[in-house]
Parts: sequence; structure tokens; C-alpha cells
Amino acid sequence: MDKLIYQTSPIVTLATNKFINTPIILQYDDTPLVSIIKEEALGYTTEIPIYHPDGTYLAKVKGTRVYATKDGEKAGIKMNYPKDMTVCEMNGQILFEIAHEKGDAFRTQAELYTPTGIFVKSTDSPTPEVINSDGNALKIGGATMSQCTFQNCRIGIWLKSDGSCSLGCS
Repeated sequence: MDKLIYQTSPIVTLATNKFINTPIILQYDDTPLVSIIKEEALGYTTEIPIYHPDGTYLAKVKGTRVYATKDGEKAGIKMNYPKDMTVCEMNGQILFEIAHEKGDAFRTQAELYTPTGIFVKSTDSPTPEVINSDGNALKIGGATMSQCTFQNCRIGIWLKSDGSCSLGCS
């Protein structure tokens, strides 16, 4: 007998903003940095690539699991599993943390780099920051986004190397 499974659209919160049925939450130029994917066994979950500041692709995060790439293994990334967490480290520096919460919920913290070495920082504050390899902040528009809802968009926040930002792109 076939099963009928009801799956609602995933809701992701990033820096106080909600993203509903938005497959790419955060993108830099042509590189998705936070995406929502559908896994047959899991339903909807997040996918996040982890890059080194030199652009080396180190790992891929899918939901609460971190998968090292061959380059990541060569660079010596290690996974630690303290209680209710997954921590990805390299040379003693934490690259990514996933806190497992009740049910299917989880919370992540990361310092994300792009393949070109640009640092993208997003915390619970409503303003994403983009920092170049010299440590200088690139201004992203003039808007402060706080508690916004992005629904049925292809890309929620699209940061670009020229300093522009597009929101709610179809």
C-alpha cells in the first residue's frame, strides 16, 4: 500500500527573517550559501557549503550532518560530537556548529566564506555583513531587514560582489 505523506513548506529563520518555500535562503554571486533541499528520507533540510578563506571547498553541511570533501580531509577538518551538538573544526578553529534541538529542529552557527574568499557574517542582528579578504566591510545596500517574511521566492537574499543586494528574487 502506498503512503500519503503531508509535508508542509519549510520555514527557516536567518537573522530574525523568515523564509518560507524559498529554496535558496542566501546566495553570493552564483554560489548558494544556505539552501533548502528535499531529501527523500528526511523531508526538507538545509544545505550549506563550507569554504576556507582561500576558496577551498572543505565540507558540505546537510541538515545536522557535516560531510568533508577530499580537500577538507587533506586540510585536516575534524568533527566532534559534544552532547546535542556537531562541531566541525580545523586547526583548533571552529568552522561550523550545529546545536540539535527538540524534534527535527536545529540551530547552526558558522562563519561562511565564498569560493573567492569573501566572508559573509549573519547573526541574530538583522544586517548581513560581507567582508573582503583584506578585512574591509562591503556595504550591502542601506536597508536593515528585521523580522521580514520571504515567501515563494527562488532566492531570499542575493549578495553580489559589486556590493549590491537583491531581495525576494523569483
